[in-house]
Amino acid sequence: MTGTLDARLDSIFAARNREDMRPTIDALLPLYDEHPENPRVVYELGGAYDTAGEEATALGFYERAMELGLSGDIRRRCYLQYGSTLRNLGRIEDSLALFARARDEFPGSVALGVFESLTLHAAGQVNTALASLLTLLADHVDTAELDRYKPAMRGNAEYLTSLDAHSH
Repeated sequence: MTGTLDARLDSIFAARNREDMRPTIDALLPLYDEHPENPRVVYELGGAYDTAGEEATALGFYERAMELGLSGDIRRRCYLQYGSTLRNLGRIEDSLALFARARDEFPGSVALGVFESLTLHAAGQVNTALASLLTLLADHVDTAELDRYKPAMRGNAEYLTSLDAHSH
C-alpha cells in the first residue's frame, strides 16, 4: 500500500505547477482524507499549501507530520520547510529552536544550514548568519581555488560569530 501511495504522491508532484498549486492541493486532499495519519501525505499537503503562499495553513500540517513520525530525508525536508515557514510568519525564536533541533539530527545537511542562516539573519544575527554560510562553504565546497583559503574562512567565521555573541 505504501508503495502505491508513494507512487500516487510522486505522480501528483510530477504534474505540479508552482505558479498554480490549487490543482496539486485538490489532488492531495482526497489522499489526505484516505490517509490522515500518514506522515508523508500530511507533510506533502502542508508543502503544497506552503508553496501556494498559505503558510499559516501549512504550519499545522508540518507540525502534525512531525508528530506522526516522519523519518529520513522527508523528515529533513519537513524541518527545513517548517523552520522557514516559522521565520516567514515572524516566529523567529521558534524557527531558531527548530533549526537547532534539525541540525542536531541532520548535522551534515547543507540545505538546513543555508535556511538556518536566513533565520539567523532575520533574528538580527547578521554576523553569525554570514559566518554560518562561510563555514558551510569551507566544509562542503571542494575546489582547489577555495581550499587554500578555508582556514581564513573558518577564522573569519569565528570572528564574525564572536561579534554577535558580544552584542547580546
